[in-house]
Amino acid sequence: MAEPVGRPTKYKEEYAFQAEKLCRLGATDKEMADFFNVSKSTLNLWKLEHEDFSDSIKKGKIIADANVADSLYKRAIGYEHEEDKIFLSEGQPIIVPTIKHYPPDSTACFFWLKNRKPEVWRDKQDVNLSGNVGIEVVWQE
Repeated sequence: MAEPVGRPTKYKEEYAFQAEKLCRLGATDKEMADFFNVSKSTLNLWKLEHEDFSDSIKKGKIIADANVADSLYKRAIGYEHEEDKIFLSEGQPIIVPTIKHYPPDSTACFFWLKNRKPEVWRDKQDVNLSGNVGIEVVWQE
């Protein structure tokens, strides 16, 4: 039986779990490669050779993207949440439950619409011109 060629892999099974957590935190492939102390090409090789590693990265990125999309959507339409305000009266804390309201944010609305319906909301307009432009050159001497 032939001996394996090259140096042994640094990959460990627990890297799949760690990669998912890193992706949930928004880590890029470059940042993950730095975390695992390998090159980006090694990280890409691990994705090809270890299905669980690749799946964990995909899962982590999907969850992170979904969380950001949810937050953007909430900012676009406005939202509210419970919040306790703490006051001090005669040396004693008083906790007052309140509702904090965030109005819709127009920048988040535009961003959402431009990405969800670019054919309607994008800044770039397609203009089609047709016809002939006649230019008459007149020489005067």
